[in-house]
Amino acid sequence: MHIHRTPEQIAADRQRYEEHQRIGLEFSPKTPPTPSPRPAPMPNAESVAMTRSVPGGWYTTQHLAKGEVLRLLPQGPVSAVALAAWSATDTTERMNLPDTVKLQWTTDLKKGRVIFSDMGRVMLSIVEDSCGAHDALTGGSTPATVAQYGDPTLRNTRDNMVLAAAKLGLDRRDLMPVLNVFAPVRVDGEGKFEWRDGMISDGDWVELRAEMDLVIALSNCPHPMDPRAGEVPAPLEVTKIKAGPVPPDDLCRTATPEAQRGFENNAKAEG
Repeated sequence: MHIHRTPEQIAADRQRYEEHQRIGLEFSPKTPPTPSPRPAPMPNAESVAMTRSVPGGWYTTQHLAKGEVLRLLPQGPVSAVALAAWSATDTTERMNLPDTVKLQWTTDLKKGRVIFSDMGRVMLSIVEDSCGAHDALTGGSTPATVAQYGDPTLRNTRDNMVLAAAKLGLDRRDLMPVLNVFAPVRVDGEGKFEWRDGMISDGDWVELRAEMDLVIALSNCPHPMDPRAGEVPAPLEVTKIKAGPVPPDDLCRTATPEAQRGFENNAKAEG
């Protein structure tokens, strides 16, 4: 049934939206946190639970307990690392990038920001980040995007994620748009996507803290917009770091009212 809305109702809805946006932006951090230093410091050996190398073009899966941290450290030139996440308790709850962007009023996902699930809970916090160049908008590579290079050995993120999902007992229906880490995609003045290579450097790294028990899939394939997309990227070092104490004033938990509400939803679900 079509519901007719008057111009006055539309204007009132727009006003409420703009007021909500103003409040959200007002309480967002005015001074972004300092990017994490390059090169990445060595983690305390006793805190490392696992280290794995993912060859260029391949994928891996991980189980993360709440509080554990996943460090992603490319070992050379790399276009992007695609990430997907599901709740380990109930895999129908999954990472939701549209909500992540909408709730934080920004596509600029970097240190201090969080990644939401489709249930309004916080799945991951970005606790360390040297570049702030991550893509939540365009998705990963597909068989069609790599076919143009004429190299049948090139792998792609879509196929890798299908395989990773199967390994986790999931299928294609459980896949969601991926977050591309180390992918400097931005929108220009005309609303077009562009690749800004100067935003990333060798030695970039990211650490993501699990805010609930999770299963994670990672694909080490080139981003379709990268000028080097016809090349095989360098290996990716994946390190799982044991959970540690989180201070009450933790930036990710206090940066925005939306993040605070997300963590309140986490606490309610844990009961």
